[in-house]
Amino acid sequence: MGTFESHSPSLLSRGEFGAEVGVPRLLGLLTRNRITTTFCIPTHTMQTFPAATHAIIEAGHEVAAHGVYHERVPALATDEERRLLELQIKLHHDLIGYRPVGYRSPAFDFSPRTLSLLEEFDFVWDSSLMGRDFTPYRPRPVIAIDRENGNTFGEPSPIVEIPVSWFLDDFPALETFPRGGALGSTETLFTRWKDHFDFAYRNGGGVMTIAVHPQTIGRAHAFVMLEHFVEYVQSHVEAYFTTLGEIAQSYHD
Repeated sequence: MGTFESHSPSLLSRGEFGAEVGVPRLLGLLTRNRITTTFCIPTHTMQTFPAATHAIIEAGHEVAAHGVYHERVPALATDEERRLLELQIKLHHDLIGYRPVGYRSPAFDFSPRTLSLLEEFDFVWDSSLMGRDFTPYRPRPVIAIDRENGNTFGEPSPIVEIPVSWFLDDFPALETFPRGGALGSTETLFTRWKDHFDFAYRNGGGVMTIAVHPQTIGRAHAFVMLEHFVEYVQSHVEAYFTTLGEIAQSYHD
């Protein structure tokens, strides 16, 4: 769930659909299939839709940090990025009773400071970067960019990175203006996700991080596709759904 910096009643109503319709549908699907997963929720959304947030928690799902108001992190000044990260931690504790140990940046984007801030504030895992496809890893900061002689990496972070991809995100594929793509086909998206899963399954397994938004995947046509995908994954021996926190805990260098 998330909000963008807009006062458009039409755009805001899409967020309301996510909380009031999409979340109950998702929770029903997850419960029926005995799946526990991770919800990345901006604190603004927690405050605006407390019933949906508490339903997620009561169902046993993990809640990770996802910004205060789905802010554009690369556009933030250093002091503001720090302030908002501190505020997320405080509000998580105040609103749901515990601080987050995982983080997903709004729009999968970092500033040059984000990784070091996550380390400073003792986050265990992040799921925002794209340096692998099916393998968690420890991200290295780029400490110098040199177009003629190559970039220089710093040391690997203690944070476990659980990689993401726009190809495995429902929003750009299925949404429309503003903030989306061009109302793409659910058949195309299902095939893309299936191909990713089949590749990983044939080549030794791994972690496939699907990112779905209640306001998008909760629409009837997209929800039917998600049901089919869950059925497909669960038809495979040793394939299962879990939380990002569980993946981070099982990670070994």
